[in-house]
Amino acid sequence: MHRRVLLPVSIGMNILLVLLLIRSSNLAPTTSQPSSSFIDGGSLTPVYRTNTVVRRTSFTWDEIESGDFKDYIANLRRIGCPEETVRDIIVAEVNAMFERRRGEEIITPEQQWWRIVPDPAIAEAEAEQLDALEGERRSMLTELLGPNWDTSKASQLADFNAYLDGPILGKLPSETKEAIRQAEARATEARAAYLARRSAEGKEPEPAELDRLQRETLQELTKILKPEPLEEYRLRYSDLARSLRNETFGLGLGPEDFRKIFRARDALDEEVRQHYAGADARSAQARQELDRKRDDAIKEAVGEDRYRLYRISQDPLFRQAQAVAEEVGAQPEIVLRLYELNHAADQERLRLRSDARLTTDQRTAAVERMALERENALRRILGDDAYELHHSADHTAVAR
Repeated sequence: MHRRVLLPVSIGMNILLVLLLIRSSNLAPTTSQPSSSFIDGGSLTPVYRTNTVVRRTSFTWDEIESGDFKDYIANLRRIGCPEETVRDIIVAEVNAMFERRRGEEIITPEQQWWRIVPDPAIAEAEAEQLDALEGERRSMLTELLGPNWDTSKASQLADFNAYLDGPILGKLPSETKEAIRQAEARATEARAAYLARRSAEGKEPEPAELDRLQRETLQELTKILKPEPLEEYRLRYSDLARSLRNETFGLGLGPEDFRKIFRARDALDEEVRQHYAGADARSAQARQELDRKRDDAIKEAVGEDRYRLYRISQDPLFRQAQAVAEEVGAQPEIVLRLYELNHAADQERLRLRSDARLTTDQRTAAVERMALERENALRRILGDDAYELHHSADHTAVAR
């Protein structure tokens, strides 16, 4: 049982225990025995002292609490706990249990840390699981306390916060989660103070200082979390993970592929930060070599085909394809086809512009023909509805 939820009740119960103890003391049998003392310089006068023998009737919370809620309720009633207090204690304990289960068992879209766009099916399943868990909670309380247990706001579960949840982070003690929140608050405050100071000075923030603040936060989190939950946390919330999600959107990476890339990038980025962050020629050369090692590590992690896609994802044309797919709600697999179309059109445009054999009119006609062919291919890839949605958004943006 969670004892923190019992603190207000515990104070009252302790008072009850004291009263029971006093009552038992008054009812306990007593015995008297003589005792002698010298008074007035030696006159012997018998003095009788009363020694009270108290039978032990006190008990501890360990004797009252039970892993079985029915036994727990029986113990509370046995010591004379008021029914209203019994109800408050049991509701609080059951709620705490279901809040833990909610954090550990339910898969939320946020747990898909390798995706920049949540899976709609996960969100739908989450809602169904929450409803089922709430039904189970209410049925248990009705069985334990009867049909009239739901009498106050305290009987409700707190709003579900899909943060620090899941099979790893969801099992963290509440004290650890609070320590993480405090570390985040301090990091946010320090970053905001630095940015405000630079803005007041009319200067841009220095990347090295921002990086230092991030490293300080990571060092603090390392003291709070063990390696596995720390990596889970960073896969969700670190700047590196956010950057990788943007870079790899549309590649169809799964969690293990993403984790491999994250680890390879993280280790080599840390080496750069520690040893080669300077502006000297030696550091610049070392960074180039580490970039090559980083690319090799990523290639080894995901294979040749995925690595080619990863390199493509750095192309601005790929970013454009990503934007279109996200705009119309297309599947991530569509992004690569859109990129290939954009890349081919871009190459053809460059060829036409550099072809000295073409007159201006011929070049203009060829570019217009190529643009029409691209639009037809775009419609085939997106489908009619998504294509019209894309063009409607384009026209709206131009009108603005």
